[in-house]
Amino acid sequence: MARAAHVRPVCRVAFAGLVLVCFSGLALGKDADDGDDESVKAATTPNLYLDLRTNYGTFPAGSLSIGFGGIGTLNGHPALSALADFSRFSNLTTLPAFSSPSSQSVGLDVPLTSDLNDRFSVYGGFSASASRTDLSDWSALTIYSWNVGFQADVYQQNGGSIPTITVQSTLTLPVPHAALPTTSLNTIIEFAYALNTDETRGLLAGVQHTGVAVDSALVKINPNIVGYVGGYYQWDNNWKFTGRVGVQSFGGAQLLNRAPFEPFTQPIVRLDLDRMDDDDNRLFGVTAVISWVPKPSYQLTVRTPLYLVKN
Repeated sequence: MARAAHVRPVCRVAFAGLVLVCFSGLALGKDADDGDDESVKAATTPNLYLDLRTNYGTFPAGSLSIGFGGIGTLNGHPALSALADFSRFSNLTTLPAFSSPSSQSVGLDVPLTSDLNDRFSVYGGFSASASRTDLSDWSALTIYSWNVGFQADVYQQNGGSIPTITVQSTLTLPVPHAALPTTSLNTIIEFAYALNTDETRGLLAGVQHTGVAVDSALVKINPNIVGYVGGYYQWDNNWKFTGRVGVQSFGGAQLLNRAPFEPFTQPIVRLDLDRMDDDDNRLFGVTAVISWVPKPSYQLTVRTPLYLVKN
């Protein structure tokens, strides 16, 4: 019941956002259909693609890294297995010492994405991963969660003095066989101020909030907040570099009266290199994230969108 109380408002917010985005896209598409210009109709046909992401991460011993991005990977985190095993001792008078070994993971995020127009995108898909620790060999690649979400430019600068405001929200839910099922809502609000009319260079600032509900009365994972600043530059050949630096504040995790993962506030860095086309569609991308949790954790993601419909 505790988990349901946390999850219901999360689902309502995500569902309301998705409905708002879908109806906005349908309304804009209808306006285009009312005209006779075939090129305008073609321009408003939604892009449809699999935004395939292949990722690799390293996690130091005793750490639980929620990360910095649009799709959460918490359900596939190797540390959750250690936390699930440790919770089995909850009926003992004296608990043994908690241990979470250093680990590595490789994974796939496969969200089917639709760009309804140049301002709104919706997506939904699944995530799979395999992991190893200092005490175990590589596990089999397993689907561990599915997700739905949206990204929307709620305001566009278009040469004005107010920056573009983008909101991205992703709801991630576990599959039935998850070791310690968690439901998370990851929301990013970002401000992008273009420094030229072509919007090929500019400044960024934003905040990310991740809330987590655990399907266990024994375990609680507190929110994770990232605040950051950065900038971007796009060359004439359509390669685009984006850099973000900030601070990650994690509230830690509790198991009964123990704190197997302590709270921390540490730096975080994210670097993106993307190849775009003339219509600003991503063709290829690489993302590197270094987060101190409090020891360094490294994550590398390669994005290879597979377009089914492309404008």
